[in-house]
Amino acid sequence: MPKTMPEQHSLEDVLNTQQKKLAFFQNLVLLAAADSVLTQDESDFLVQIGDRLGLKPEEVMPIADNIGVLSFIVPAEGIQRTLELQTLVQMMLQDGQIDAREYGLCMEYAHRIGYGKAILDDMVSQLAGGPPNPNPNPPTVS
Repeated sequence: MPKTMPEQHSLEDVLNTQQKKLAFFQNLVLLAAADSVLTQDESDFLVQIGDRLGLKPEEVMPIADNIGVLSFIVPAEGIQRTLELQTLVQMMLQDGQIDAREYGLCMEYAHRIGYGKAILDDMVSQLAGGPPNPNPNPPTVS
């Protein structure tokens, strides 16, 4: 039976501290900026997420101002990691094309939370409206 992505947790439930919210938002901004172009769709998505999380412009401006020296912040909790990866993939899909630099950052994030390419590609397929991958490659131990 193919695994589906969990829907029972909302961003608001999982990101229950200001620190978690800002770290998550920073990851989104880094991905949005990866291809050096912030489209209107990407910008709207950032505003939408910022609003959902109750972040104020003065709280997120330091992230934009320091984008060149920031890196991904990987959360400790498993559900938060999965939820963040889903949202990063949604950000990557906002402009209707998968930029290699954006995909590379999603892949880096996926690897850092212990997921392989098959899981990432399955998530991309599902969030882009495609079917789940019926035969995801199981993780291998090296």
